[in-house]
Amino acid sequence: MPPIRAILFDFDGLIVDTESVGYQTWHELYAKHGHDLPVEIYAQAIGTEFNDLYDPRRDLDALMGKALLWEELEEGRRVRETELRTSLVTLPGVIDRLEEARALGLPCAVASSSPLSWVGGWIEQLGLRPYFHHLTTLDDTGKVKPDPSLFLHAADRMGVEPEHILVFEDSLNGLRAAKAAEMRCIVVPGPMTRHLNFEGALRRVGSLAEVSLQELVEK
Repeated sequence: MPPIRAILFDFDGLIVDTESVGYQTWHELYAKHGHDLPVEIYAQAIGTEFNDLYDPRRDLDALMGKALLWEELEEGRRVRETELRTSLVTLPGVIDRLEEARALGLPCAVASSSPLSWVGGWIEQLGLRPYFHHLTTLDDTGKVKPDPSLFLHAADRMGVEPEHILVFEDSLNGLRAAKAAEMRCIVVPGPMTRHLNFEGALRRVGSLAEVSLQELVEK
């Protein structure tokens, strides 16, 4: 097995659990309109973006039998999401793994389907920017996971071949992107993705606190 020479981190749901907050706002919005939004349905969007396959706005319109006033509804939902985000902190094991990677001389980067305005703001707020070689986001490739372009772009910027990169992900779309990029992937499912089957992952763990980069490098 090729040696590990760099680490790629997803952002949403892996470094900070923004995924659960997003789901909560949509669940509340559905409830206000008399409908449920099961996590198993919403999870289709985790790690990617709303698209032709799944869009909660389109689904709620169908349930209501009419087109809702989404500009107003979205504004209220975003305000609610901002309120909920104030309580978010870095997930367990994230800083430990970043410190371990630094000690081992392994460069780290973020590869996220979210825009730089979102990812960069959070990384700065959490004080994590010094740990990362760079941030690859939607702004760089115009494509989202499961397309592998984000991971390949990040690899190119680090100057490391894909087979030498280890990816940390929380979503099925992220795992699919890593596999398509021919990178090894350890999956750390969150509340939104624990019910999914992550076949093909190098390992599935409960948190990054359960991972030893030293052990992986030695193997």
